[in-house]
Amino acid sequence: MFFDSWMGLLRVVAVGTLAYVALVLLLRTTGKRTLSKMNAFDLVVTVALGSTLATVLLSKDVALAEGVVAFALLVLLQYTITWLSVRSDRVRTLVKAEPCLLLRDGRFLPEAMRRERVTKDEVQAAARAQGIASLQAVGAVVLETDGSFSVIRQDSASPSENGHPSPMVLP
Repeated sequence: MFFDSWMGLLRVVAVGTLAYVALVLLLRTTGKRTLSKMNAFDLVVTVALGSTLATVLLSKDVALAEGVVAFALLVLLQYTITWLSVRSDRVRTLVKAEPCLLLRDGRFLPEAMRRERVTKDEVQAAARAQGIASLQAVGAVVLETDGSFSVIRQDSASPSENGHPSPMVLP
């Protein structure tokens, strides 16, 4: 249960090192977008790569070459979908969700929150994470396409002297 053999440990070290190197090389050649967290599809690919790496490391039934082909397939599919989504509105609509406004001028938007399955507590927690104690100080909370919250302070939501919202950098 705690130890099968030295060969098993040696296999994990050797295959793990080679699989890791192969994965890093694939990710470096395909660019930063492959592991981004811009939408749910990106998350699925990231989790699938991790799961594949774990399977290659721990399953004696999966050869290193099969694992590298699985990595390459996932990375190629991710690259293809992102390439298509940049060039096609139809593909982009299928793959990427739209941001959703959940709170405006300190007031919740119940229909949007219900549709996105977000609670008031989660919105309040997002505001607190930005150092905002009162929702009255919040101009807007947006649920982004990657599932994160963007919190815009009330003072930055109001127009500046030139009629445009003043820029604000959140911590």
